[in-house]
Amino acid sequence: RCRSCRRWCGAARSLPGRCGRVAVIENQFEVHIGGYNGSYPCQPACTWTNFAVNANGSLTSGTLSNVYPLVRGIYNKREDQISAVGWNNKFKLGAMELAADLNYSKASRDDLSLENNTQAVPAPRLDNVTVNFKPGDFSTVSLGGNYADPANLFLRGTIYGSGYGKVPKVEDELTGFKLVGTLPAPGAAAGLFSDIQLGFNYADRSKKKRQPEGNINVGAQGDTAIGSDLQYGLVSLGFAGIGSIPSWNVPGAVGRYMTFAPSATAFPYLVAKSWDVTEKTSTAYVKGIIDADWGSVNVRGNVGLQLQRVEQSSDAIRLVNPNNSGGTPTPFSDGKSDTDVLPSLNLAFGLAGDQTVRVALAKQIARPRVDQLRASTELGVSDAPNSTTGLRTVDGSGGNPKLDPWRATAFDISYEKYFGTKAYLAAAYFYKDLSTYIFSQTIPNFDFSNYVVGVPPNPAYPGAGIATTGTFTAPANGKGGRLSGVELSASLPFDLLTPALRGFGLVASASFNSSNIKIAENDGDIIKSLGPNSIQLPGLSKRVYNLTAYYERGGFEARISQRKRSDFIGEIGNFNGSRTLRYVVGEDIVDAQVGYNFNDGSLKGLGLLLQVNNLTDSAYQTYHAGNKDRPLEHIKWGRSYLFGANYKF
Repeated sequence: RCRSCRRWCGAARSLPGRCGRVAVIENQFEVHIGGYNGSYPCQPACTWTNFAVNANGSLTSGTLSNVYPLVRGIYNKREDQISAVGWNNKFKLGAMELAADLNYSKASRDDLSLENNTQAVPAPRLDNVTVNFKPGDFSTVSLGGNYADPANLFLRGTIYGSGYGKVPKVEDELTGFKLVGTLPAPGAAAGLFSDIQLGFNYADRSKKKRQPEGNINVGAQGDTAIGSDLQYGLVSLGFAGIGSIPSWNVPGAVGRYMTFAPSATAFPYLVAKSWDVTEKTSTAYVKGIIDADWGSVNVRGNVGLQLQRVEQSSDAIRLVNPNNSGGTPTPFSDGKSDTDVLPSLNLAFGLAGDQTVRVALAKQIARPRVDQLRASTELGVSDAPNSTTGLRTVDGSGGNPKLDPWRATAFDISYEKYFGTKAYLAAAYFYKDLSTYIFSQTIPNFDFSNYVVGVPPNPAYPGAGIATTGTFTAPANGKGGRLSGVELSASLPFDLLTPALRGFGLVASASFNSSNIKIAENDGDIIKSLGPNSIQLPGLSKRVYNLTAYYERGGFEARISQRKRSDFIGEIGNFNGSRTLRYVVGEDIVDAQVGYNFNDGSLKGLGLLLQVNNLTDSAYQTYHAGNKDRPLEHIKWGRSYLFGANYKF
């Protein structure tokens, strides 16, 4: 339900409102198949019966008895505000052309996330659940009880509490300045370059995040059903075999029956979620522009050199959690500076017969994500000493303000053959020698000596000291690696074959990629040993295909496109918003569009367009431990229909 327009639709309702507002309601059913019922242990014990296991040792189906399911309502609201201003101008100073640009932009985002947990009463209302895991489809859950009557579902303390809420706020500011001068190549350089370009660019970016969170507790009235005036009606989870469950006004239930006091420091795990990051980037460059004939070959391109200086820093709060009983939040700052020299060469050789060969060689960098540079850390000191060392162990997690960027030496070469204005064949090869890259790693023997100063002893073990090294999970730089690939592409208008097929055509491409980069052991959802046949670099598929069939004639246009990619390891957000690594089933997405442009008559200049995205309702799927028979997620987003009109004067 959108607070602006007061409308909703569907089981997972999402509608944009005015002023950049979006509100979403989600309805969930959950049962702990590990047999954990919180304050109501299974009596008798939770047991699996009629279960089946496949050849890989994966559970495929089974019945679990004496569980206590819950029905959950989730409300997410987001309000975005974006403002931007810019000024640019061009000047002529004799033979030199100057271009200047000033810009400023600011984006702010306010989120509200609320959840209610309800269970059937009288407590506990135990049930039996039959689970069928279905790779490539929705897994199903069959129940003995009925959870459709809201009068039987009470807000109460479940194994996940009665609710939880978050109030994140993010602000992102960017100030930039750019000055570029272009002048004819002087003297001897004029034989090689047509123009020389000198430029300077400065960018100052800051990002701030605050994320107060907290439990949403049942109020003084105690466990209670949600009033009928707050009920929206039933939603169907029949696709998963559950049947129908209630849907209700989650903010209304929180306001009437519950208490919510979010904090950014009340719990140790909250402290690391607040941080500031600043990046100041100064880039000076010189570029020689080539546009000449070398004999019978036309050559276009440029040769350049960039000098880039980056100052990165982060302010955050550090919390050491001695004895797992809290600690003192302490302001903490860290950062570093980097200077990179980045030469580049880009050339295109125009050969006879409408052929082109392109060559590029460059040193490249890519900046870390801003959140990876956060200085916030969460540290824990064990209660008892390690039996081998006699010291209380320490571990932690957080960001890394000292990250190096992705750095690579890149080589690209391609061959293109053109036939007329639309037909072509092309083949390209790329190779990147990565000297550094980034992803989350668990770093052993991390130096915590500056972090644990002043941590008090544990009275239960008065003689036990605290270790100064331990494991720290954070974004880190890997050293050395290769990334390479081949791309084949073609465009074929069918009128090259016969005039009867004028307007019809195909555009196709295929990419084949490989990498020898290996991820260090990870404590998340991904298996620790990825195996010899896996692509270890997150986000990289071994194979990517694109195919478009089209018809264009007389102002009418229709096309259908398919894109496919093979399985890959994705770095995605998990249930608590943190990024984690998971195996992702490759996409197979089909989009279609049809349009018409009026080229004469009273409607001349008008264009109409209808698009359907995800025409086949393809699912997003992830799986665990490298085996697709262990599905984690199967999500269908449905089709999107878009209609547009434009008018050209």
